[in-house]
Amino acid sequence: MSAAIIWSDHFLDYKWAYTHPMSPIRLALTMSLARSLGVLDGVETIGPLPVDDAVLTTVHTQAYVDAVRAVGSGSVASNNALFERVFGLGSDDNPVFASMHEAGSMLVGGTLAAAQAITSGAVRRAVNIGGGMHHAMPGHAAGFCIYNDCSIAIEWLLEQGYDRIAYVDVDAHHGDGVQNQFYSDPRVMTVSLHQHPATLWPGTGWSTEVGASGAEGSSVNLGLLPGITDRMWLRGFHAVVPSMIDAFKPQILVTQIGVDSHAADPLTDLALTVDGQAAAVRTLRDLADKYCDGRWLAVGGGGYGIVDVVPRAWTHLIASALDRDVDPATTIGEEWMTAATAAQVDLHPDYSRPPETTMGDAGDVDYVPWDGDTGAPPPEGVSEVAQRQTDKAILATRRAVFPLHGLDPEDPRD
Repeated sequence: MSAAIIWSDHFLDYKWAYTHPMSPIRLALTMSLARSLGVLDGVETIGPLPVDDAVLTTVHTQAYVDAVRAVGSGSVASNNALFERVFGLGSDDNPVFASMHEAGSMLVGGTLAAAQAITSGAVRRAVNIGGGMHHAMPGHAAGFCIYNDCSIAIEWLLEQGYDRIAYVDVDAHHGDGVQNQFYSDPRVMTVSLHQHPATLWPGTGWSTEVGASGAEGSSVNLGLLPGITDRMWLRGFHAVVPSMIDAFKPQILVTQIGVDSHAADPLTDLALTVDGQAAAVRTLRDLADKYCDGRWLAVGGGGYGIVDVVPRAWTHLIASALDRDVDPATTIGEEWMTAATAAQVDLHPDYSRPPETTMGDAGDVDYVPWDGDTGAPPPEGVSEVAQRQTDKAILATRRAVFPLHGLDPEDPRD
């Protein structure tokens, strides 16, 4: 296989509540859409690895793991105020559900299976759309995330001998849990592009967060203002990410592909299209090919356009990993459309939208590369305000972190 695609029907057990925005239906619809388009023809998916407490506690405290197991088994009341206050379990974001320990562990096992497939040499690329739980902290749940599969997999990769791992997070929310885990570790570079922290939870991911003493420059954050569209988002992405990957020269690229950056996402305020998201994924694939000998581990993450956005965006991700890129103009078959429409019945009305008929949104991904602080007029179709706001964010990030790598933040060639 050219890539390992990790899947288990048990990923669908990660189900918070009917009123909760993160429905596992998005995962099932992604896999069925990929199959309907022939993306998975001849591909045998790989199941998650078993996960025990020894694995989980490479990142999480034993007390927290015990707490998750207790509330999920019913041995502690689900509305226990102490467990909510101390462990984040039972809040609106992280309501208790049956067997949540087992469900969270399954997602971790999926990302570890992806990491193992790459490390063994069986494949160069691996995708676990069930992963990407980047907000979970060592001792508490956060932002719909129980166990931080991203951090656990990176810790495992470090144990296998990797000593330069780059993690790039394009979720609309800051990748705070992963940054927190490796903020003092110069072996891991975390790069997060997200909605500006002044406008969206968790309120972290400022450009000045560059890594702790001894790991300065290992944390890179680009916060972009609400309303940003494909062309400006891609301008920011290309002004920061390739330079950082080139400077760090990682041995493996780990990417969190949250797709709540879409204009139709009900929880965020960015305005990307599926076309823009797919363009970013293809660039990440190319960066892994150029700098990491092709080693690329991709996980899912946020995305609450359950029917209309996530299945299309993550089908593009799977297709990219398999070198079976899908034209955004591709029409989606009637059989999948019918099934996706029927799936809406099981969704809360706040997150129930009909499926789109094509694999793209006719988005414009023809971005103009950042050319320094020149005050150049924006291209046609981009407002002066949008370009100025984007370029200010780019400069803030570059000025904070580029000098720590010996790069000139003002020079677009760096």
